[in-house]
Amino acid sequence: MRRSALALLTLLAIIGLSTAPPLRAAVGCTLNDPDRDVLRIFPTATNYRTDFIAIAERGGEELAFRLESFLGDSLDPVYETLDVPYAYYTVLAGSDTIGRVHGVNQRGEYGGMQIILATDAQGAIIEAFYQRLSSPHAKLLRSDSFLTSFVGLDIGDFCRLNETGDGPAADIEDPTGGVTPDFRGTLRGVAKNLFLLGAFHFDATCPPDTEGSGS
Repeated sequence: MRRSALALLTLLAIIGLSTAPPLRAAVGCTLNDPDRDVLRIFPTATNYRTDFIAIAERGGEELAFRLESFLGDSLDPVYETLDVPYAYYTVLAGSDTIGRVHGVNQRGEYGGMQIILATDAQGAIIEAFYQRLSSPHAKLLRSDSFLTSFVGLDIGDFCRLNETGDGPAADIEDPTGGVTPDFRGTLRGVAKNLFLLGAFHFDATCPPDTEGSGS
């Protein structure tokens, strides 16, 4: 009797392992309290939809290569693997999409940063904030004067920054006076966030996505 029970438990464990979903190499950036954040940013919202999208599902290595070219460096082997799921909270007013909230993990000087953007239906930033930031300069980086400098920017502004070195994105000033690389890390995180938003939802990236992969 005991042997039969043990055999049954072993069989169930094997079945459970074989049917369990595969573990991801890293965890993407999700909102700690999406109900609160969505309603605060979009007070006219009636609902929102959450989607998880990975680079591996929407272009794979080719998209990753274009993202690296856009950023001017390699993707982080921990925070930015191709199978990392990026969370997109699509905000609705009735049946109309009025915006999205989405974030990325970015390596910082004193640990990982979580950079959240809220964008309108066309992909322009309406709010930027850190959900996580470990830095002795956090007060300066979280200041309204710094974070509001991102409002109104979209992927096109960072394409222009790459191509010509000017435009609104080039006018963003380092609130820390250059004492920490977290300013550059923040710019990189915002640019990456907008690039992936464009790739996943608007068929618009820099360099241009000639095949299209949005939804």
